Amino acid sequence: MTISVNSLNLNYPAHTFGYTNKYRTRYTTRTNPSLAIHPSSILVQTDESGNLINSNKSPSPNTASTSSNSSGSLLEQGNTVGIIGGISINSTLNFVKKLVHWSTKDGEDCVPFVLCFDPVLSKELLSHERSSFPSFASKNECLQVDHTVTEHLRRKRLFLENSGALSVVMPCHVSHSWHDEVSRGCSVPFLHMGECVARELKEAKLRPLEAGSPLRIGVLATDATLVAGFYQEKLQNEGFEVVQPDKATMEHAVLPAIEALNRRDMEGARNLLRIALQVLLVRAVNTVVLASDDLRELLPQDDPLLKKCVDPMDALARSTVKWARSAGKGM
Repeated sequence: MTISVNSLNLNYPAHTFGYTNKYRTRYTTRTNPSLAIHPSSILVQTDESGNLINSNKSPSPNTASTSSNSSGSLLEQGNTVGIIGGISINSTLNFVKKLVHWSTKDGEDCVPFVLCFDPVLSKELLSHERSSFPSFASKNECLQVDHTVTEHLRRKRLFLENSGALSVVMPCHVSHSWHDEVSRGCSVPFLHMGECVARELKEAKLRPLEAGSPLRIGVLATDATLVAGFYQEKLQNEGFEVVQPDKATMEHAVLPAIEALNRRDMEGARNLLRIALQVLLVRAVNTVVLASDDLRELLPQDDPLLKKCVDPMDALARSTVKWARSAGKGM
């Protein structure tokens, strides 16, 4: 695969990033935080395992050579973040926007990062989310899909480590189904989105809505993410009681909302999502972890229901910035 390293304009349409990319961004203005500096491009080729290889082609005038870098790393900052792209380029770039926002909101530079997005992996993740394991015809097919996705994610992780990333994140709910397998053997910190959410909620020192009741946190997501169970596990590890949609709510609200969204019935999907959220909120949950980017985007930013939800992408971005700032102090 080939990666292109250049400036990142987060207002670009998604189709312009339909290949594996690495970006380095840095702010030059505080008035428009979606714009990056002028291009500084590097073209690098990697083999199927994500290892850097030499190219016999002559570099273009705007192409910088990496031959002087004896370590093979593209970036050498001690707080470089590696980002494994997820189920869509839109959701991946949405995380990048959040990373830029949370790292520059106090006037500081954006943390250095390497972004790897693979359309093939994206299609595999999307196929898994739309079908989910229970509907597969056989256990062997389930294991095959599991192995294929795990290997692809692991290769991306190794590529990012070879590129100089000193931490790795996966801003994708579905990808976290394989976080344990992909992070095994990783030489750098590999942040978990569920742990970031649970830790922030723990630090918020919430109080139960009903006297004598446990602290309840709702989780609303696609069937594939709920079946994986990592959000429930991480929240329970922090002492929360987890409430998720019951079978009736999934069958009559959540899944129909996703189906309506897929056929572009936005109003119908929005109404069904509101019903699903209300069902969770009446069960005295303090907040709802809305672990689906597509569902979250159905609601306007000023929607009262959305204000009662937690965005895992924000939690991951804040935790990533916190790590980068801490690592940067030791440079």
